Amino acid sequence: MALDYTKAAQEVLDAIGGADNVVSAAHCATRLRLVLADDSKVDQAAVDNALGAKGNFQASGQLQVIYGTGTVNKVYDEFIRLGNITAATKAEAKAAAAEQQKNPFMRAIKLLGDVFVPIIPAIVASGLLLGILSALSFMDSNGFITLDTNNAWYQILNLVSNTAFTFLQILIGYSAASAFGANPYLGAVIGMLLINPGLQNANTVATEGVQQTFTVIPGLYSIEWTGYQGHVIPIVIAAGILAFIEKRLHKVVPEAFDLFVTPLVSVAATAYIVMLAVGPVFVWAENAILGAIQLLLTLPLGLGSLIMGALYAPTVVTGIHQMYTTIDLGQIASYGVTYWLPLASAANIGQAGAALAVALKTRDVKIRSLALPSSLSAFMGITEPAIFGVNLRFFKPFVAGCIGGGLGAMFASVAGLAASGTGVTGIFGILLCLNQPVQYIIMFAIAGIVSFAISFMLYRDETPAQDTASTTPAVEAAPAAAEPAPAPSGPTPTSEPAAALPASIVAPLAGNAIPMEQVSDPVFASGVMGGGIAIVPSEGKLYAPADGKVIVLADTGHAVGIAADNGAEILMHVGIDTVGLEGKPFTAHVKVGDHVNAGQLLMDIDLDYIRAQGLDTVTPIIITNTASYEAVEPCANGPVKVGDQVVTAR
Repeated sequence: MALDYTKAAQEVLDAIGGADNVVSAAHCATRLRLVLADDSKVDQAAVDNALGAKGNFQASGQLQVIYGTGTVNKVYDEFIRLGNITAATKAEAKAAAAEQQKNPFMRAIKLLGDVFVPIIPAIVASGLLLGILSALSFMDSNGFITLDTNNAWYQILNLVSNTAFTFLQILIGYSAASAFGANPYLGAVIGMLLINPGLQNANTVATEGVQQTFTVIPGLYSIEWTGYQGHVIPIVIAAGILAFIEKRLHKVVPEAFDLFVTPLVSVAATAYIVMLAVGPVFVWAENAILGAIQLLLTLPLGLGSLIMGALYAPTVVTGIHQMYTTIDLGQIASYGVTYWLPLASAANIGQAGAALAVALKTRDVKIRSLALPSSLSAFMGITEPAIFGVNLRFFKPFVAGCIGGGLGAMFASVAGLAASGTGVTGIFGILLCLNQPVQYIIMFAIAGIVSFAISFMLYRDETPAQDTASTTPAVEAAPAAAEPAPAPSGPTPTSEPAAALPASIVAPLAGNAIPMEQVSDPVFASGVMGGGIAIVPSEGKLYAPADGKVIVLADTGHAVGIAADNGAEILMHVGIDTVGLEGKPFTAHVKVGDHVNAGQLLMDIDLDYIRAQGLDTVTPIIITNTASYEAVEPCANGPVKVGDQVVTAR
């Protein structure tokens, strides 16, 4: 009797607490993969007894309900239809699960990455050019070179160099609103608000003082009428507030009025909250931190500089570093030089070295293409791309950069390194320290080499999105266990399927045959999907194990199913957790519906690529209709070649 897919999906949906408890839903070749908001809402007994389910288990932040090939996709279609749930890719579901498992601090770090990674290209373009033009202008003003800055060619480059930073809050507002799920154009409006020309430019406060204040509560509370140029956290917080208000208004405002009421109220309410509370609190925090910095710089043996060199990058995250100009100007006024700028330069070089290590060590082309120019920008003194796009995103490189920056700053303080001006750090910062070039070079080397070495040792590429439960500690600890992994909880089918004729399955790959019990994935090892054998391949070619019709070809290429002419239904799952590779190592030569002959090439597999991602290439060959036979028995162990008999079913 055919399974009632609608009823099966409804039972699972009810058992997990309804659609409102679903963060993400996806499926692979064999199982429904659900990321839930609250696991306590799950009725485990109901999940165990869900119609058609062969079992279930929790792994990697997901509830995985096993249905098998040809069934799971139909249950999934009904599941998302009944729950009005947006379908997710397997990678998106894995990412959602990882997000659910993160602690609040790591979620905040990831949020910053989600906000800043999309705008990194704009920052890199302007940052690199800004560093180059700043150095050229300094050399021109000090007689090292002659540069005509009064022509259109230079002025256009000058505009390009500062545009992204001048309007950075608009970019952040748009990106942050998107990350929080708000209307990104409303986020851009809030960004414009914070740098509106009607407010005093924050960059002038250090030299001109606050020019205007407004009373909020007479005699108790006033606000400074200044902009937020250079500040990062206020606009991110503002975007979060905007999203909070907008989402709730969408639920309560009638559709006829939603178009104009929701944007108006969202923007206005956010503006009042940010201008009256969030912004002033942030300014107060800045002033308190600046006072503490002045105190730290007076500590002996460079200890204060060590601390500040290490903490400089975290203050870049908050935007507080924009106020450090007051320290530079104050020291230049008092001593004729600034001892603060070399500390800042050491911190920037530290982050540059850490990002460079990521660029050289990663195997991910996208990460390398981001980390390399970001590192170059940081060596020029513009660290935002490296910090937000690379180091903070992976965190350990960020810590490495802080350590290297702290040690470089400590040396600078002990050596009495001072700069004659401000505004240029990194490679070109030496132009401000021409009286002590050797000390500057040593500081540069300490900060860069230490941070590079620590980052290179600590950084690891993130584990790719995975398809199965093999990342759970119990499975990782025993990938080749002698005993079968425990079967997932849940009922086994009670109906007796029609008997099938005896069948023989040949090896679809060359390699080393092992018992299914030794496969690290508990779904395969337990036999819940059916009996069979597994092969650790020695060459990257998958052939048909019998004459039959292709009935399954995963869109990610990692699984192929064949309905054999002899009655066997065969699933070949290439590797463990390879679904997260999104088809990159697989090149299929057949499609669903094709009839193939035993020994016919089905696909090419890049085994080296799979291994490079740290994944197991072992390939289970499963008779998914095992219940149709009296016995399904492996008949090979050890080396096998394509065409060798490996499984008999009778």
